[in-house]
Amino acid sequence: MVNRKTVAFLGAGAIAEAMIAGMIATKKFIPQQIIAANRENRERRKKLTDKYGIRTMPIHTLDMKEADILILAMKPKDAEAVFASIRDNVSPAQLILSVLGGISTAYIEKRLENALPVVRAMPNTSSMIGESATAVVFGSHVKPEQQKIALELLQSIGQVSVIEEHTMDIFTAIAGSGPAYFYYLVEHMVKAGRESGLDPQVARNIAAQTMLGAGKMLLQTVEPPEVLRRNVTTPKGITAAGLDALEQNGGGVAIEAAIKRAAARSKEMSEQ
Repeated sequence: MVNRKTVAFLGAGAIAEAMIAGMIATKKFIPQQIIAANRENRERRKKLTDKYGIRTMPIHTLDMKEADILILAMKPKDAEAVFASIRDNVSPAQLILSVLGGISTAYIEKRLENALPVVRAMPNTSSMIGESATAVVFGSHVKPEQQKIALELLQSIGQVSVIEEHTMDIFTAIAGSGPAYFYYLVEHMVKAGRESGLDPQVARNIAAQTMLGAGKMLLQTVEPPEVLRRNVTTPKGITAAGLDALEQNGGGVAIEAAIKRAAARSKEMSEQ
């Protein structure tokens, strides 16, 4: 369904690149189908063209009608200017896919007018390798066929969950910000390994593989995480000692606090 669609990214930052890389790597799209446009960073555009073979251009030179799918991926602070510039150049036949944090479908619909089909999505940077955990919300003017197109595009970069829009803040805090939490944990696992004599690269590899294996266990079994945790924890054993240290130093509380604070910040941005 998407193999003949032209996709234009309005914005060429990290999340746009992650999506572009995943869309091409999973072979759902070819470079000739993808355009990335930004306001003025020519060097960034050249990098994306050289790396992925896609077309790039300044936003003001992009013919909006050329795109079947417009992906709003600019910085939120630039959103209003972009909405104003494209409002009169898009039609209900085009799909508007927003990956803007904290901006609701209703808000975008109001700014763009003309009963446009707006889909809001929150992928994460694991899109780059086709392993994103992505949430999607359909606006009030999105037809069933357009829903299928949006889902197919997003499934090309990972797993997709259709959610209620009022839960987008907590989803963002878990999945959107989640990779940063895991990278932070790996930083400290590597640091502990290095300080105890492990080669840093070896420590990095075993930490990453351990997380990969644990993630696959969660995805491929029906056991809840607390059961899987207990299965590898012998009373008074090595793992139990490590978990005790985590609890004594506020590990679980810190994780929950991080997610709740990130969700609150997402809500603050939406209200602003």
